[in-house]
Amino acid sequence: MAFAQKTSVTGASQDSDPIRVMVVDDAVVIRGLLTRWLDDAPGLTVVSSQRNGKLAVDDILKSNPDVVVLDIEMPEMDGMTALPLMLAKKRDLVVIMASTLTRRNAEISLKALSLGAADYVPKPESTSEVTTSVDFRRELIDKVKALGLRARRLRGPAHRMRAETTAGRTAAPVPASRLPDTREAFRGAAKPAAPAAASFKLRPYSAVKPRILAIGSSTGGPQALQVVMKSIGTAIQDVPVVITQHMPPTFTAILAEHVGKAALRPAAEGKDGDVLKPGQIYVAPGGKHMVLEKDAGAVKIRLNDNPPVNFCKPAVDPLFDSVAKIYGSATLALILTGMGHDGADGVRTIAAGGGSIITQDEASSVVWGMPGAAAHTGMCSDVLPLSEIGPKVSRVLKGNTR
Repeated sequence: MAFAQKTSVTGASQDSDPIRVMVVDDAVVIRGLLTRWLDDAPGLTVVSSQRNGKLAVDDILKSNPDVVVLDIEMPEMDGMTALPLMLAKKRDLVVIMASTLTRRNAEISLKALSLGAADYVPKPESTSEVTTSVDFRRELIDKVKALGLRARRLRGPAHRMRAETTAGRTAAPVPASRLPDTREAFRGAAKPAAPAAASFKLRPYSAVKPRILAIGSSTGGPQALQVVMKSIGTAIQDVPVVITQHMPPTFTAILAEHVGKAALRPAAEGKDGDVLKPGQIYVAPGGKHMVLEKDAGAVKIRLNDNPPVNFCKPAVDPLFDSVAKIYGSATLALILTGMGHDGADGVRTIAAGGGSIITQDEASSVVWGMPGAAAHTGMCSDVLPLSEIGPKVSRVLKGNTR
């Protein structure tokens, strides 16, 4: 399938040229639909469309995309086989996995994140559902844009060395050895050049020892959560942990298992009526809002089917609001990497109740939407790189805020 190079983009990003996208899907209808959606979106241009992983791998250097939307299940070569081969050929490539909402595909998608994929988009089950799903289309375009721009910023001037169409001729692709490897930043391993907190107004930590840890995250969150929870470990033995990660059903159940293994603590999706217990981790189930309520001296989980908040369900704001009402100044909350601004209002509520908030910094975030919005409220007690959040949380939970 041939693609014409766009010469101008209305509403494009800070870069003068559009983000280059490859679509890989064996279903011709889906492949054509995704290609049309992405190619019509301001700031994006589809440079390649392939029906299986082998063809995509063979075309990586020629088409030189910034972002690949990669299906998991395909004949000849599936997405998981193609993923490492693509990244070996182009180290700065952003790969977004696309999969339907089955347990097997959810497991594969989370495994792909550990192998270098930047994120995933869950596809509706049927072609007709994909065609009519406004939410899927919006999420796909938003993630391609956000992750593509993030990768370019990490590369800096290097991205201008990539293949460009000039006067109808395409320059030779830049060898992978000459391009920076941005994948570590997508895993949250990037280091800030200077203390991020210096740029923001910060509040003192609460003098009250935390009795709960509440966490909100989205794009890049599964990787970030594992890093943080592995570092915290036994420090959460005296407090419950409640997590809202923007994810669909099935994915959240598997995420809970992974987070529990990382922390070596019991973890599961929250169930309506669950009584919070110290040392246990509760993940909001996909498709439901999770909030807390006090009932006869016990704190219980309540799930509801209210409309999405900030386009999200589950959303962070309802959880944070309910936590603040019950725990007040004994609240410790984290906002980790993610798109949008979900959690910012909840941060204000927690701060108004005297609680403490730690936000992930820009350098280590896959997307600095949610943590950036939280940091700019001026209500956080720290803005830290991912590698420092776990150790800091462990100290704060023990009553040491230094």
